[in-house]
Amino acid sequence: MHRFLGLLGLFKEYLVLTFLIVISLVLLSLNDNNQVRAIRSTAVGFVGFMQNALAIIPNVVELKKENEVLRQLNVNLSNEVSLLREARLENLRMREMAGLKEHSTFKLTAGNVIGKSLLLLRNTITLDIGERDGIKADMPVISETGLVGKVIATSDHYSIAQLMQNKDFRASAKIQRTRVDGIIAWGGGDVLRLKNVSKTEDVRPGDIVITSEYSSVFPREIKIGLVSKIEEKPGSLFKEVEVTPSVDFASLEQVFVVTSAPDPERTEIEKKAARTK
Repeated sequence: MHRFLGLLGLFKEYLVLTFLIVISLVLLSLNDNNQVRAIRSTAVGFVGFMQNALAIIPNVVELKKENEVLRQLNVNLSNEVSLLREARLENLRMREMAGLKEHSTFKLTAGNVIGKSLLLLRNTITLDIGERDGIKADMPVISETGLVGKVIATSDHYSIAQLMQNKDFRASAKIQRTRVDGIIAWGGGDVLRLKNVSKTEDVRPGDIVITSEYSSVFPREIKIGLVSKIEEKPGSLFKEVEVTPSVDFASLEQVFVVTSAPDPERTEIEKKAARTK
């Protein structure tokens, strides 16, 4: 009891002030004077204004949270659109390749390109198929748009293919329109060259170049590209025939390996003839 009275004595000024404020507020609320009404209206307006101002703070926090949720949703939707677009493109590519496989007269094994080397003189690609899939060296590699190259190395599960854009690549070829024969080789950059074409032969820009039956490695009538430029050098017996390949090597993703073995009798007799020269 003494402690309570001591506390009252210690805070008596605050208690008196609080009591007087309460009495004043009661009197103001009971007073119907015009001046009191104006004060009361102003006080109510001020309190309402402060409530609205303070209500903005939690709204800002909520808006930030909602904005983060919407941004995350936008990222997820963008990823889904990208995946759907990629699936559509892959479906179109596979349908084109399936059409090639249905119409081809030789056995094909599909493979994915998992590595590329397109900056050197010996340009190659790495495939995810190998000896266990029946892949061997010298087997031709093609795509739905034409000739790609040939296999030069294999392991159990992988293989490396030499592209036409390789300084060591050679293939027997001919002009589809006039049946003019030649040897296709890399001309540097993005172009090929059809070599050993006589100046007297009929070759025009836009002619289609295909593989010929003179090759023991590549099947005949596989599209190689289009003649893009022809030059005749003074003193030379041959034309300079530039060919644009039909295959876009930079965007190559899926290919077929021709797993049909060449005629062993023909291969053997051609090797014997080469040794006797």
